[in-house]
Amino acid sequence: MEHSLLPQEVESLKRYSTPTLSNAIELFNLRPRNTGFMSPDIRCIFPDFGVMVGYASTATIMAEQPENGGRRTSRYDYWKGVLRVAAPRIAVIQDLDQPTAIGSFWGEVNGNIHRALGCVGTVTNGGVRDLDEVHSMGFHFFASQVIVSHAYVHLVDFGGGPSRGLDSCRQAWSFDGS
Repeated sequence: MEHSLLPQEVESLKRYSTPTLSNAIELFNLRPRNTGFMSPDIRCIFPDFGVMVGYASTATIMAEQPENGGRRTSRYDYWKGVLRVAAPRIAVIQDLDQPTAIGSFWGEVNGNIHRALGCVGTVTNGGVRDLDEVHSMGFHFFASQVIVSHAYVHLVDFGGGPSRGLDSCRQAWSFDGS
């Protein structure tokens, strides 16, 4: 596990908007200024929850076609990987389908599982579903679309960094829909 902030330091990030934190990070010259943030296609689904702050646990999914018979990504291994990330956790899931959001990884079941794993929400360029149920459990959704189907959703990989459009968060980061 990488160096973590103290819980009160993570909590204090909620006082600042995402653009304010982005401005501060740019001053450190830690990365190119055209990386490290999510695409404007991704929006806050539950703005009434306020700011979401946490550490990224990353994965990729696909849903257009059934999983092929080759290497299968174990959900159990993925869940163990999520637990290796400092809390509070944010599941950052990149949908590899083109176009994205053919089938949803996110709904009531994965919301509950990820909450139990210490995740406060998800950021995905894919779709989400079961909004009433997920809202009532207090799990944050940032997504490109609301959709109804799972299609053939399956994990492709986990633990690497997300790519352009979702490359925001290895360190503690806040999302406020800005």
